[in-house]
Amino acid sequence: MSFDSLGLSEQLVRAVNELGYTSPTPIQQQAIPAVLNGGDLLAGAQTGTGKTAGFTLPILQRLLTMPPAPGGKRVVRALILTPTRELAAQVEESVRAYGKYLKLKSTVMFGGVGINPQIDALRRGVDIVVATPGRLLDHMQQKTIDLSHLEILVLDEADRMLDMGFIHDIKRVLAKLPPKRQNLLFSATFSDEIKALADNLLDSPALIEVARRNTTAESVAQKIHPVDRDRKREMLTHLIKHHNWFQVLVFTRTKHGANRLAEQLTKDGISALAIHGNKSQSARTRALAEFKNNTLQVLVATDIAARGIDIDQLPHVVNFDLPNVPEDYVHRIGRTGRAGATGEAVSLVCVDELQLLKDIEKLIKRAVPQEVIAGFEPDPNARPEPILRRGQGGGGGRQPRQGQGQGQRQAQGQQKREGSANGNNGASRGGQRASGDKPKQQPKPQAAKPAQARTDGSRHQDNKPRAVAHDGNARAPHAPRKPHGANPGALLGGGGKPRSGAPRGGQRGN
Repeated sequence: MSFDSLGLSEQLVRAVNELGYTSPTPIQQQAIPAVLNGGDLLAGAQTGTGKTAGFTLPILQRLLTMPPAPGGKRVVRALILTPTRELAAQVEESVRAYGKYLKLKSTVMFGGVGINPQIDALRRGVDIVVATPGRLLDHMQQKTIDLSHLEILVLDEADRMLDMGFIHDIKRVLAKLPPKRQNLLFSATFSDEIKALADNLLDSPALIEVARRNTTAESVAQKIHPVDRDRKREMLTHLIKHHNWFQVLVFTRTKHGANRLAEQLTKDGISALAIHGNKSQSARTRALAEFKNNTLQVLVATDIAARGIDIDQLPHVVNFDLPNVPEDYVHRIGRTGRAGATGEAVSLVCVDELQLLKDIEKLIKRAVPQEVIAGFEPDPNARPEPILRRGQGGGGGRQPRQGQGQGQRQAQGQQKREGSANGNNGASRGGQRASGDKPKQQPKPQAAKPAQARTDGSRHQDNKPRAVAHDGNARAPHAPRKPHGANPGALLGGGGKPRSGAPRGGQRGN
């Protein structure tokens, strides 16, 4: 099957071919015709299968063939929401690449950078906006964006939107959108929560699930290297130098651990940079650019920051720390083996992480092959210690872990806090926003309360309470939990589909 057989224009097919793509992937074969039909869509596919082109190509085609609003002024007709800055930039880059021969304009907006250039772009007129929820809300509050003519809404990485606690921001956005529109939900994983969300947002959607949920791509060769917790960094350096690896994406559990590992690798003579929510946007953009153009050997990332790292030929992914949430393993190794290419995913596993490994293998329904590296044989008498999110030391640190359910909630809470620290995505559950993405109206400061003792027994030097601990050296306060058994879709209002005659979309959010 070719792209022109899917109903795409000659301009789009030409741009796709120039990018080196000749045959659509399975998700594209199903999603493109479904979007072109004009109905709502719920689509799930493994990461790296061409999901972005699955919605950007038909959106461009629809806007090309559908007449714009009367008056001649260019208005926002398509809105794509993503959870992170990097993913927003990646998607908008794809929109521009595929639409290079079309007279359609797009722009990207997220926090951590000045808002004025974004306002200027909106004033000049754009057809497609790719945004993170927080910065979009800023524009809506300042009335610098008009969404009254919106025709197509996309929630990309919808599962991560829920994980990061953006459901309330999404609800506020939906409340301002015209009720008559096409809604598309795309997700790397296809959880029951996503289906609940779709049930409340979508109207008789087409359903696409290319691969069984939470499966890993066959093009990725997976391997486990057992190692003592204090020798992980030494082993990673050995593997990179011995195999002459280049373009290695390394995952750590925390931002502090990413910083520490990047510094250690640099001292070992390996060019490495860390990318995470506490880094400035310019530093993140520079690190990602150097990694993509092959001038940076190793990029050390946390799970949230890695969204948007889309490199067709990325050869190596290393789990320096196993994730607390098994589904994140699927996301991580999906960064390699993309678009039909082969890749290698290596995990360095110490005795503390054996239960995490069992949880991962249970999820993906397969055992991951193990190989002991000569000279790095783990101590058979080593006793496991509880995992700590601090990320210090070779094994990423340790913290009491009481059951997998609690571990997952802690990890998801960490992801939500890091997502808000990205500076892009609006209010976290604690009401905080990172620099560059603050709303114009700030809550009045409350009187300082006595500082609470931290987990290490210390207090903040200024004796003031903190809403979120960003340094990773103490456990941050827990974000409010959802009620047990809560339906995330019900948070969009009404607890179910609208009654007959009720407007769709945001009107249900009131």
